[in-house]
Amino acid sequence: MSPDPARTAEAREWLEKAGADLRAAAWDLGAEPPLVEDALFHCQQAIEKVLKGFLAWNDRRFRKTHSIEELGEACAGIDPDLGPLVDEAVPMTEYAWVFRYPGAPPVPDLDEAREAFRLTRQLVREVAGRLPPEAVPSSLH
Repeated sequence: MSPDPARTAEAREWLEKAGADLRAAAWDLGAEPPLVEDALFHCQQAIEKVLKGFLAWNDRRFRKTHSIEELGEACAGIDPDLGPLVDEAVPMTEYAWVFRYPGAPPVPDLDEAREAFRLTRQLVREVAGRLPPEAVPSSLH
């Protein structure tokens, strides 16, 4: 039996968005000077969206949230092997908003941002690797 086309399309759309955020984070880190705040925002967004794509593929509903912990727990309920990697990414949830407004805490340094990007790439690849090829855009293969 072939996968449901609507479910495949929804998962792929989430992964396309995750891929775009991953590319934006890479661009921000390569800028001169690096755009660390923006890179961290895009790292969080890529993780959030790839987790939502995984849930969509597995036909699991989720609410509108930026919480990597909440989304990650739902994903780990499907595939427990994702748990440790998601746990490592949970602190990145705040990157969805913490640097977006005046009065934010100090921005992490470039090395911390590069580490966040490394973790983001790893998590995106791990999740994408658990989906069928037709649900994963070529940019994430």
